[in-house]
Amino acid sequence: MKNRTIYRYIFAGGGTGGHLYPALAVAQQIKELKPEAEILFIGAKNKIEERVVPNYNFNLKTIWITGFSRKFSVNNLLFPLKLFVSFFQALVIVIKFKPRVVVGTGAYVSGPVVWAASIIGSKIILLEQNSYPGITNRLLEKKATEIHIAFEETKKYFRDKSKIVLSGNPIRINLNLVDKIQARRSFSLDDNKKTILIIGGSGGAKSLNHAVAKSLDKLLEKDIQVLWQTGKVYYQEFKKYSQHGVKVMEYFDDMSLAYSSCDIVIARAGATTIAEVSLLGLPVIFVPSSNVAADHQYKNAKTLQDENAALIIPDNEVEKKLYDTTISLIYDEEKLKELRNNIKKFSNPDAALNITKKIIHLSENL
Repeated sequence: MKNRTIYRYIFAGGGTGGHLYPALAVAQQIKELKPEAEILFIGAKNKIEERVVPNYNFNLKTIWITGFSRKFSVNNLLFPLKLFVSFFQALVIVIKFKPRVVVGTGAYVSGPVVWAASIIGSKIILLEQNSYPGITNRLLEKKATEIHIAFEETKKYFRDKSKIVLSGNPIRINLNLVDKIQARRSFSLDDNKKTILIIGGSGGAKSLNHAVAKSLDKLLEKDIQVLWQTGKVYYQEFKKYSQHGVKVMEYFDDMSLAYSSCDIVIARAGATTIAEVSLLGLPVIFVPSSNVAADHQYKNAKTLQDENAALIIPDNEVEKKLYDTTISLIYDEEKLKELRNNIKKFSNPDAALNITKKIIHLSENL
């Protein structure tokens, strides 16, 4: 063990991009500062992390855990067994890897990993991306050395305020705006037409996808083109809508190109999306998912709407309001400018760097 670096870290999280990408952002930053660092991701089987993490050149191990459905599901009956087995799987991994610091991002997979890591004496950092923290992070609060949050109002949901650090949401280091014309050409879109970017999240968004399909002909009649991420679950259903002026994709490998192509973004209100559009200063219409814990996506978006930094369409009104809201915004240059300026106030471009410095400091002083 004497020959192994003190910079050994495990990142536990995934299931959705919102839990995975902040972890990747911090892991990238660690490698920038400490190239010799040893980093391991732990995730769940058949989730986004299995596809994405290897693309970032990080190692990944999976455990059996799955989430507990808020609706009745036969799979819920297996949850206690999966939790028990996953804890011991995680314990074996952390004993072998001996991380100095473990970073949990709030996903259900971070539960057994953080518990196991605390047993061997690793320091624990929790990342909470949403304005209303998930149950996993609230349950793990006692194990944490620090809890890094993105919204000021999140503090009130944790008991020990001394652990809280308002850092913002970490963003991948390769995210930036590039030339709009080149970006549009990469998707075979017209150089000069108004363009909307639809993002339903890594899994997709049923109501948003159906609303886009319903509005598509009218948008094309207005000479507006559409760059549309359906998500994995819905791609087969909606790929038929690809045509001149409409690019339908399951997933964007390069979000810089996608963001650079658009005049406005229409998206779910996940914390990672909010952090990214805030950093880039993009006008956005949020359609918060209603199928999330404690309606946290609406709370995320409402924070921005209250500061005139974004628009919101309720999920149950998206088919009725998507077209009219899009048309009224995309041609209103004054409103677009206002939204661009105001949303930048919610950006913290140094979030990943600041969190990374804390992690490195903990590993050096364990």
